[in-house]
Amino acid sequence: MRHPRAATFAAALLLLLAACEREQRRFAEIAPSSSRPPDSRPSVVNPYEENAWAVSEGQRLYTWFNCRGCHAMGGGGMGPALMDDAWIYGAEPQAVFTSIAEGRPNGMPAFGQKLPAQQVWQLVAYVRSLGALTRKDVRPGRTDTMQARPAPVMTTPATPVQRP
Repeated sequence: MRHPRAATFAAALLLLLAACEREQRRFAEIAPSSSRPPDSRPSVVNPYEENAWAVSEGQRLYTWFNCRGCHAMGGGGMGPALMDDAWIYGAEPQAVFTSIAEGRPNGMPAFGQKLPAQQVWQLVAYVRSLGALTRKDVRPGRTDTMQARPAPVMTTPATPVQRP
């Protein structure tokens, strides 16, 4: 009688140990906020990129949230330039949206909790217009401040390149 119980106990113990799986820690992965967006992401279209009013609203938000404090008028300062062809995290709308909403290491704050997605997309449209990545008829014609550079509508398009 003892052998069937021992065999049943051993089988149950073996089944229990086989079903128990240790957690898998992925140390090789890079945190989402510190890496470039993967190239495998589907391309996301900014719903406001073709809308001149939305781009001008993005320009207003750019001023209101003091983006000029770091990025100046797009030429860079403490933050990277937004009107050249070198984009650290990519110039695609989704990459710019992620940078604004989630922030980036070394200084870019996250605005995703402060702004609704609609306003983030408007900012994305304006930021891309600084680099002449939007249609010319959509870009803002002027700002309400002194201009040290031509208006976005007068900027010639550059081909964005990600920095290594």
